[in-house]
Amino acid sequence: MAGSQVGADLWVSEYITPWDIYVHGVTKVLVYKKTAYQDMYIVETGVYGKGLVLDGKWQSCTGDEFLYHEPLVHPAMIAHGNPKNVLVLGGGEGATVREILRWHSVEQAMMVDIDGEVVEACREHLPEMHQGAFDDPRTKLVIADALEILDKTEQKWDIVISDLSDPIEEGPSFQLFTKEYFEKVQRVLAPGGYLVIQAGPVAPAELKLHARLVFTLKSVFPNVHSYMSATSTYGSPWGFAIASAENITTRPDPETIDQLLKDKTTGGFQLMDGMTLLGMLQTPAHIRRAIAAQTEVYSLKEPPKFFGKGLLGE
Repeated sequence: MAGSQVGADLWVSEYITPWDIYVHGVTKVLVYKKTAYQDMYIVETGVYGKGLVLDGKWQSCTGDEFLYHEPLVHPAMIAHGNPKNVLVLGGGEGATVREILRWHSVEQAMMVDIDGEVVEACREHLPEMHQGAFDDPRTKLVIADALEILDKTEQKWDIVISDLSDPIEEGPSFQLFTKEYFEKVQRVLAPGGYLVIQAGPVAPAELKLHARLVFTLKSVFPNVHSYMSATSTYGSPWGFAIASAENITTRPDPETIDQLLKDKTTGGFQLMDGMTLLGMLQTPAHIRRAIAAQTEVYSLKEPPKFFGKGLLGE
């Protein structure tokens, strides 16, 4: 049968819904470790390069990570225009910090990740992603609980980026998708600052999580906007949300954005330019309707629970 030839004997099977699985063929396991917080694999795949897998959930891979990291970082950076201090909560691969450091104005990028073993494995095995970002003098790496850092820090941040693993019940991050968490972030934002979060899948079958996350953000911030990127290896388009006390421009002029990126960054983008940003900010109708229909916020008493875990096996 045409198309039946396979090139792998080992597979990452990620459960998308109770009826749907996305399977990635693995050609080599580079490292496996059960850390204090999660199961970690770094693998080589047949088509998309190296990938990071946490608790069986596909995090990112070298072949299409730009479809995630550029949308996560740059809409908020562009909205601010002159970010100097940027806080990343999560971000183990270092690719989020890599994108932040493209901006000439950035003086400090502090990355807080709870799992130092994941960070060290990514530093060693995924140099294609961090591209030396951990060694940049503007980078400050802190291995700690994001909630504790938010409670203790007196510094104000122009941009806060919540780059966390999905909120599965057994994982380390489910508390960081709640109203209480967003209130902590609001306290540390500088005037004119922006928060951006990875906000789950936006395929129709999985949209409730994203819609409720955006509604939860709206209970804390006066201006919130949902947007998305088509991330190949997630098996679903992925949602993001940007929040601020400032107005959020949703119809930027592409030529103006192109000039801003030319003047203020080192460039080298694979996805992001003015036309891409304009299109990205035009939230589809089914997502807007799902957000408008929400009436409940996520809280510590009722946090989100992402469906399922993945499985690595033959």
